[in-house]
Amino acid sequence: MDYPKICIIGAGKHSTNRIYPYISVAGGKIVGVCDIDFQKAINNSERFGGRPYKNYKEMLEKESPDGVIICINAKMHAELSKEIMKMGHHVYVEKPPAPTSKDAFEMAEISKKTNKICATGFKKRYALCYKKAKEWLSKFNENDFYSISVDYASGKFKNITLEDTFLFDFAIHVFDLVLYLFGDFESVFAFAKDLDAYAVSIKFKNKAVGTLNLTDMRNMNFPTEEVEITLKDGNFITIHNSSIYKIVENGRVVEYREPPTYISAGDSGFDTGHLPELIDFINSIKNNTMPLSNIFTSYNTMLLYESVVKSVETGKVIFASELGYD
Repeated sequence: MDYPKICIIGAGKHSTNRIYPYISVAGGKIVGVCDIDFQKAINNSERFGGRPYKNYKEMLEKESPDGVIICINAKMHAELSKEIMKMGHHVYVEKPPAPTSKDAFEMAEISKKTNKICATGFKKRYALCYKKAKEWLSKFNENDFYSISVDYASGKFKNITLEDTFLFDFAIHVFDLVLYLFGDFESVFAFAKDLDAYAVSIKFKNKAVGTLNLTDMRNMNFPTEEVEITLKDGNFITIHNSSIYKIVENGRVVEYREPPTYISAGDSGFDTGHLPELIDFINSIKNNTMPLSNIFTSYNTMLLYESVVKSVETGKVIFASELGYD
């Protein structure tokens, strides 16, 4: 299996810009393209390869792919991934992986039962700066972790349906990121103004704390992503827009990175994580291993998201143990 055969369900804007172009670079080969808007499937088939289809079942039967990428919406990610894993195919679903933690749990159960990969598209785990942060954090004991703060903002979301809600569609990246960097959470408390601004406090199981400032009242053309991680004794790392970082140990700068051009808006697959997450999926298919971002870890991400929503609704601290997190 030098070049795993890949079928893609969904030919919208995101997948066309951030998935199709990277498949061959990641080591795979597109053999089938499916969209209910058949013209979109034809267009992407002509640009990136593979046969166009309107019916995904017909595509999977005729192409017998090694892996299937699903990029539609959270509801369809959950429904199709469960069905396709049962059909015997490895899957990759874009974020959010499911509309609820219950759906994510069911996906994880099927992945385990069928022994099929269910990769999830939480790109920040793969972004160059956050991989560096994770590597740096691994040098310390978790008792040395003190705080993580994130300022994360976008332009205005419609906030009408779940799929176009800021917290669910955009801020969920931060929920996944803080769990990836600092581990499981113990409790959460959150305030909100409408569906546009959230102040979130997190206590992690390692007793470190986190603060998240999340809002969609800024501008899509000028993304805000500021992360500060503090450990004990003057050790910390600051990360700006997924592309610039500074590491300080014992009060002294030991490493600094600032790329020559602004790339965090999406021009670099490695800086944003779009390319390496697909490389990981392709390699997982070839080696029969679980990718870094998978439905088992993403289930926890969904629980943190739901904890924030529940805290805003009730005005109470939400404990992870109450949600079946353990």
